[in-house]
Order: sequence, then structure tokens, then C-alpha cells
Amino acid sequence: MDGRRKGVAGLVSQRLIFVTGKGGVGKSTVAAALAIASANSGMRTLIAEISGQHYVQSTFAPEEHPAREVEVAPGLFTVSIDPQLAMEEYLRIRLGRLWRALGSAKLFQALMTATPGMREMQTMAKIWELAHPDRPAGAGVAYDVVVVDAPATGHAIGMLRTPRTFMELARIGPVANGARLIAAMIADPAFTGFVAVTTAEQMAVTETLSLRDALRRDGLKLSTVVLNRLYPDRFTPSEAEKVQNVIADAPDAVKSAARAAVFEHQRARLQRAQVARIAGQVTVPLVTLPFLFGDGAGQCAHNLAGALAEAWPGPVAQAGR
Repeated sequence: MDGRRKGVAGLVSQRLIFVTGKGGVGKSTVAAALAIASANSGMRTLIAEISGQHYVQSTFAPEEHPAREVEVAPGLFTVSIDPQLAMEEYLRIRLGRLWRALGSAKLFQALMTATPGMREMQTMAKIWELAHPDRPAGAGVAYDVVVVDAPATGHAIGMLRTPRTFMELARIGPVANGARLIAAMIADPAFTGFVAVTTAEQMAVTETLSLRDALRRDGLKLSTVVLNRLYPDRFTPSEAEKVQNVIADAPDAVKSAARAAVFEHQRARLQRAQVARIAGQVTVPLVTLPFLFGDGAGQCAHNLAGALAEAWPGPVAQAGR
């Protein structure tokens, strides 16, 4: 596995990777692309979706049950983590016959209702199990890489904090010990990485910087920032001015095309300002991905996987200070 990791030039240097970002920035597509790129490099890769998300499963294997670990392409697996099923699995393993005797549904509902944060805790416990190099007997085979399509920024931070909260509250006993193992996994930069997906827009960049600060307060470190949906610079400023000047007297068909070209140029210019802004405030690699027009979800993820493999750590990776 070590040799294969070196072969992809650090594309995925950790076993567990959380991908998050502001809603609407293409987080799930980038997470899928990262998993595809990892699988294409020869590593057995799982993309784990949570909180009822089924983006990858519905895109690549809509006929399969989302809670099952399903191979959707050579070396690429997907699963949707259901906190209720994760809890039931945990209790079944821990309690055995007692679980069946007590009545699984009633016991489960009582635990989930009585314990704040239990859903998040069971989600994190399942992620720990999926990413562990020595999975319990009967749980399934181990993966080289697990990519987690995490919730949007705020919810993701809360979820990541849950094991430490449970550890501090319980202090001793099996709950505290389990939470301690999961918290240690999250805090180990050699094992766990955090990828922020953003678009080059003011609010999205601001949220990414807030994510970096929130991780830092928890003793964690952002690994990579992916700048998604960048428009290309098709014109120089002088060329854009010439296009603008012909709009008034141009035929309607040409006028529409010229206006579209000017709009795209202006959008690209505004994006570059935000790229410069985030590059000046982070020290991690910045990976840029293009805006893809007209691709379906599956093809888009595959195209971005190729772009990720080529760009990582990216042409602007040295721009951070």
C-alpha cells in the first residue's frame, strides 16, 4: 500500500479523508472525484456518505441498497451510513442475546432519544470501523482509503467534535474508551485529513477560512483546499474591452454571444480575486478545478477525478504563505 500511495504523488496520503464545505459548492461531486482518483491509482477506496445522502450510490448503483458496501467500479466502493443501523449493529455485537431479549427497537429508540449527540457518535464510530486497518471479523474487508462526504461545514465541525465530547462526559468505561479511540483517530494527521471544497466566491471563501479556524481551535489542521468551478480566462483585458465595444452595433445573435463572453470574463476576474484572497491566508495546498458545462453527475465526477490527479497539489499550491 505504501508504494501505491507514493505512486500517486500524495493525492491521498491519509487513510481517512473528510471532505466538507459550504452547501452548494460541489462538495459531493469533489468527494466522489477524489475517491475515483484514489481507486484509479490502485487503492481499494470507499466513499462513505452520511445523514441519508445517496449521491454516489444513486449515481453509480441506484439499484443497490445504500446501507450496503457496494463495489460500483473496480476498486471503488460506496456506502451510506445510517446512524440507526450503525447503532443496532453496535448493540448487536456488544450485547448479543441480551440485545434480542431486551427488544432491539425499544432499546434503540430509548438510547437515541435519551442521549444528545448519539446519532453523530454512532456515525463517527462507523467511520472509525470502516477506516480501521483491522476491521472486526464479519464487518468486511479493510480499505486503503476511506473518503467521507461529510455534511456542510457547521454540521461537520459538530460531528467531528462529538467523540471528544463523549470522552470528556463519560471519562471512564466503554463509552469513554471508544470515544477516546475515535478522537485519537481524528487528531492523527498521518491517518486523517480534512479537505475543504469551495468556490471562488466571497461567502464560500469566508466559510472555508472559518472552517480552518474551527479546526485549528480543536487542534486539527486543514489538509487541502479545493477551489471548484473556476471559469477560464479566455480574454486579456484589452480583448474583453474590444468585445464590449462591438456589442452596441452587432447583430442580435452576435450581441448575445458577446454579452455572454463579457459576463464570463468578468466572472473569471472576480473569481481570481477570491483565489488570491484565500491563497494569501492559508498555508495548505490549493487545488483548482474547472467549471464543467453540460456533464451528467457521473461523468462530471470522472472528469474531475482526472483533473484532481493532474492538479494535486495544484499550480497554486505554492501561493499560500
